[in-house]
Amino acid sequence: MLSLQEISDRLEIQDLLTRYCYAIDDADFDALDTVFTPGATIDYTESGGAKGTLAEIKRWLPIALAGPIPRYQHMISTSEIKLDGDRATSRTILFNPLVYPRADGVDQVFFIGLWYRDELVRTTEGWRITSRCQEMAYSHNVPENLPPAPEIPPAL
Repeated sequence: MLSLQEISDRLEIQDLLTRYCYAIDDADFDALDTVFTPGATIDYTESGGAKGTLAEIKRWLPIALAGPIPRYQHMISTSEIKLDGDRATSRTILFNPLVYPRADGVDQVFFIGLWYRDELVRTTEGWRITSRCQEMAYSHNVPENLPPAPEIPPAL
């Protein structure tokens, strides 16, 4: 039987994972400060994206998401959460439909399915992700001429 602390931890981590999805889909990249630790590493390379620190990824996201894919959603489910005191790991399924406006005026919908593999830590502000990497599962109907993701811009 789960203790009240374990139930609380699991609910807080689920909230954290959901908060990430809304931050990305709402383009509220400063909200990622409530999802990740300041020194977190984030690796989106499995889906063709960037790898970097939280600060680097926050600089990269507005450029990457303003590019050729104007509409998308992050839908997560089936999180496996393993608690170990003030640390945890999780593996969460992401289903990511995206819309690519083709040159002929037709919107091409495509899908990416992957797992987020996270390392988490309990902080004084609550649970935060210290490391996130993607593990690709599948893709469907990806446009053949989809341009590559941009590089991480340098800090100002």
